[in-house]
Amino acid sequence: MSVFTTEITSDKIPSDNPIHQRLLKAYLLGKSYVKGNILELGCGEGRGISELGDLVNHYTAIDKIDSAIEKLKLKYPHFRFESGHFPPIPFPNNSFDSIVSFQVIEHLENDTLFIKEIHRILKPGGCTILTTPNRKMTLSRNPWHTREYTATELRSLCLKYFRNVEIKGIKGNEKVMQYYNRNKIYVNQIMRFDFLDLQNRLPSALLRIPYDLLNRINRNRLKMTEDTLVKSINHEDYLLAPEDEDNLDLFCILVK
Repeated sequence: MSVFTTEITSDKIPSDNPIHQRLLKAYLLGKSYVKGNILELGCGEGRGISELGDLVNHYTAIDKIDSAIEKLKLKYPHFRFESGHFPPIPFPNNSFDSIVSFQVIEHLENDTLFIKEIHRILKPGGCTILTTPNRKMTLSRNPWHTREYTATELRSLCLKYFRNVEIKGIKGNEKVMQYYNRNKIYVNQIMRFDFLDLQNRLPSALLRIPYDLLNRINRNRLKMTEDTLVKSINHEDYLLAPEDEDNLDLFCILVK
């Protein structure tokens, strides 16, 4: 998988800016929760490591994309980076004071083991922050995702291992929702041609290439018609909000 599929949003591609800023917001919100030794599960290209790195004693990160990990080792030689798949998570019990994992759980086959493993490696009193798309706001099937969650579903999963579970959300302001609604119009225009409901009937592997192509076309189209809007959105246009069906992402806080 290319690092620059539409699923792995880049800050180097102008049309990705609204999504990049949305994903960056999770790291900025995470500053209030992290301390001590931190682990990031699924760090990608390291979008927010610089935001959290100065707040903790040590930063460890793991991701399946070998090329991204090698670049991060060079950029942050004082932090620890591991390449690999999870779960299980290759660290001892009670290893970390803080864990963050942003936009990852929806990709995993065994989400129950993932939460169980987070509980195992988190120190007593430690805090984990998870984000994942809110299924209520998804515009079409994403073939890169094994599943998506509502707040109720994510809470039910986490309560299997954590007694302290709080679900909040990342919400967009009027500017962000203008972008979202314009995107929704374009997606619906495309979906009208899916007479056979192929987006829900095809295996994920067959759907990924057309999904990426159409998603990139959509983002470029939005930039061409709404260039000022696309450029102007920044992380301040995304807000931490109480649990609500119209939050774009779920923001889950777990305390052991």
